[in-house]
Amino acid sequence: MSARIYQRPKNAMQSGKARTDEWVLEFEQSEARHADPLMGWTGSGDTQAQVQLTFPSKEEARAYAEKYGIVARVHATPPKSLKLQAYADNFR
Repeated sequence: MSARIYQRPKNAMQSGKARTDEWVLEFEQSEARHADPLMGWTGSGDTQAQVQLTFPSKEEARAYAEKYGIVARVHATPPKSLKLQAYADNFR
């Protein structure tokens, strides 16, 4: 069983930064998805791919993975950069 640990990104649709300080442990898919012949929906028998666990820190997420023998890759958080410009620059 493998998983990835990452910090939740900021929602692009809103300006708020709620829940961006949480770390998420998300299991990777163990089997391929397939189309249902009757309805055409895409799905699989893998229920672990639906599980997302949240932790307050990266160390706690890593400790949980080690405790339960989960092979986890930690994805680094990209640096936050602000593009500062004046409103008048939109009209140049």
